[in-house]
Amino acid sequence: MTNKKRTTIKDIADILKISAAAVSKALHDDPRISSKTKEAVRKVAKELNYQPNHLASALRRGKSNLVGVIVPRTNSNFFSSVIQNMEEVLNKEGYNIIMTQSNESFKKECDNIDTLLFTQVDGIIASMANETISLDFYKKIKSKGIPLILFDRGENDLNVDYIGIDDYASSHMIVEHLIEQGCKRIAHIGGYKHTRIFNNRIRGYVEAIKKNNLPLDNQLLIESSLTKEDGRAKMIQLLSLDNRPDAVYVAGDYAALGALQVLKENKIKVPSEIALVGFGNEPFTSLISPAITSVEQHSSEIGKLAAKTFLDRIKEPILKQTLNKIILDAELIVRDSSNRKDD
Repeated sequence: MTNKKRTTIKDIADILKISAAAVSKALHDDPRISSKTKEAVRKVAKELNYQPNHLASALRRGKSNLVGVIVPRTNSNFFSSVIQNMEEVLNKEGYNIIMTQSNESFKKECDNIDTLLFTQVDGIIASMANETISLDFYKKIKSKGIPLILFDRGENDLNVDYIGIDDYASSHMIVEHLIEQGCKRIAHIGGYKHTRIFNNRIRGYVEAIKKNNLPLDNQLLIESSLTKEDGRAKMIQLLSLDNRPDAVYVAGDYAALGALQVLKENKIKVPSEIALVGFGNEPFTSLISPAITSVEQHSSEIGKLAAKTFLDRIKEPILKQTLNKIILDAELIVRDSSNRKDD
């Protein structure tokens, strides 16, 4: 079976006995080309199923009007909302996005970066994978002079634009809330501390515990991948302790859902026996019973600001020396899983 050769501008030119340059100008509606020639070119292009080579065009023009987006996963309301709002802003300015996901894999993230660079994207907007420790591939983006904007998860060492929430303050706020509910032994199922946002959440937890003179027990501080399955496993681990916690703060809603399932399976009353708080305000947190207290991360605003920051980088090169570090205040949405005063 032979592969069909891709139709080129030269093929159209050979049929019409005109130059390839004339065909190109006709396809781009150049006023110097007659209407009759344009019509003939379009007719042959349609018959031959001609598809423009956008990569070649990008190489010629030095501009693709494409923005690469890398997210850890798309099955999260936070990331899907960020992408939707980002795309709305970019589309209005004539840009389209190429969306990739790392599935929390460092290798896949590196492959995504290489693919986007090969596609000649005009910029990359990314949120890092859990596994990412080495920043070499992100430094490769910077070395090529391509705008790089990080959101939610990003590293200060890269010295690039960043949009996110105050993870340290959010964590501190959660612990203060649980203490107000009468909790005295608060556990934290966190992300991996090599990732800046999760390290900040861990720091916020630790310092809030110390500030309120509560015991800091290393058994109550657990790193995880924050999947639902991991939330289940870590909750089982906490319940196996001789002195189990009376509250659990989980740094992601899916892991909090897994933790809640284990609590219900063990007939532990939530929040009177163990209070529970998640992070991310996924839609399901308000629909289950008990509804899970969580942190609203303002995904729509983050998406819009990330897109606008990219557009600033493209339109005003002089701003390249001034970095945008936009930190939004998060909001704690208190629900039944931690509200002991109404229990």
